[in-house]
Amino acid sequence: MQRSIVNMVDSQVISSVKHKSDISRAIESNTNITFLLTGNLITAKNYIDQLKEAGKTTFVHIDFIEGLSNSPSAIKYIAEVWKPAGIITTKSSLIKYAKEEGLMTIQRIFLIDRNAMKRGIDIAHSCKPHAIEVLPGIMPTIIDELTKLTHLPVIAGGLVSSKEEILGGLKAGALAVSAGNPKLWNYTF
Repeated sequence: MQRSIVNMVDSQVISSVKHKSDISRAIESNTNITFLLTGNLITAKNYIDQLKEAGKTTFVHIDFIEGLSNSPSAIKYIAEVWKPAGIITTKSSLIKYAKEEGLMTIQRIFLIDRNAMKRGIDIAHSCKPHAIEVLPGIMPTIIDELTKLTHLPVIAGGLVSSKEEILGGLKAGALAVSAGNPKLWNYTF
């Protein structure tokens, strides 16, 4: 059965945990999905377990976990030992490996210009992640355009610092908005 990130989203704000000190704040927040962007080979499993015990669906941003290599064996280790719901990465080859291991996948794309947007969409359509996360997430016009160019769910993230910016991303068609500021994690829409 194909899992869908769309069906997982209860809170349209995703807690993006960048510091160990914010894990407890993510646990206490209204968000039901957490992006883990901190840790290393020793600590990451404990962080994931804490978040899972609190009922948080957790995606590990593997580009930020210290000590991980960009290899099929690293993905296999994450799937078999850490057991998050999925991964986030900028590397399309890792999307393929993660899907083979039964993990959900989010392809992160940086929108620095229209060419990067087109390349990002082409890559995402090729590797077929479960969703894409676009950064920066504070460009409603571009998010609207992007959602019309792809069938994949779009998550906006990066540089989000206010309730108004979250609303702008959601109104533009983003499925959810990931935010690194714990003060934004309790908004409900």
